[in-house]
Amino acid sequence: MKLARDTWLVFQRQLLLMARTPVWIAVGVIQPIFYLLLFAPLLKSALAPMGATTYAETYQIYVPGLLAVLVIFGGLFTGFSLLGELRAGIIERSRVTPVSRLALLLGRALREVVALLLQAVIITVLALPFGLRVQPVDLVLAYLLMALLALMTSSVSYGIALVVRSDAALAPVVNTVAQPIALLSGVLLPLALAPEWLRSIARWNPFYWAVQGMRALFSGNGGSSAVWESLVIVLALTVLAVGWSARLFNERVR
Repeated sequence: MKLARDTWLVFQRQLLLMARTPVWIAVGVIQPIFYLLLFAPLLKSALAPMGATTYAETYQIYVPGLLAVLVIFGGLFTGFSLLGELRAGIIERSRVTPVSRLALLLGRALREVVALLLQAVIITVLALPFGLRVQPVDLVLAYLLMALLALMTSSVSYGIALVVRSDAALAPVVNTVAQPIALLSGVLLPLALAPEWLRSIARWNPFYWAVQGMRALFSGNGGSSAVWESLVIVLALTVLAVGWSARLFNERVR
């Protein structure tokens, strides 16, 4: 109970800070909107081998991948905010309070989850005029999967930030990790179009399974095995990521 209460207190404060600077929500969603409006319409012919004969079917395949990109890059770059708070002494002052150390981390990570989900809602709404249709239950499950991904990537980013402790080092490390992960997830084009050797490598990428699950949900196949497989894989990795970053937080923040 104490952990939940402390997490809620930290989360409330982080939400207040986010509400004071809503421009960051807009900044984070601008580039995905450009891809949604200017790139996705070009995919109709490219996705024809997968049965996408209309723009609506094209967006059902592309939008889940776009949301995954949002989480990968948006979540993995959240470590910069933690480094800023460390330099300002905010984290150190918080640690002298009776608030749970894990709550200090979880409250911040959940703020990033909410920000990414708000951006996902904006992108989903903007895709509706292009014919995107998804059942409410399937959409909720897709957002749940996305929330787990956001919590995982944010926790990993916090852990990396605590290891490198430098803005100059964090950026290249995150870029080096994020780009191959995104490409091997099939976010731009489904890896069903890729050669077998590339698909074999992609199966070791948890984001590949997450994208598969989200595409199944957006296509109305909520009962597909890809959905529960992705949820199980992402949930397990999220627990590991939170545990790893929490341990580093306790060890390296004094």
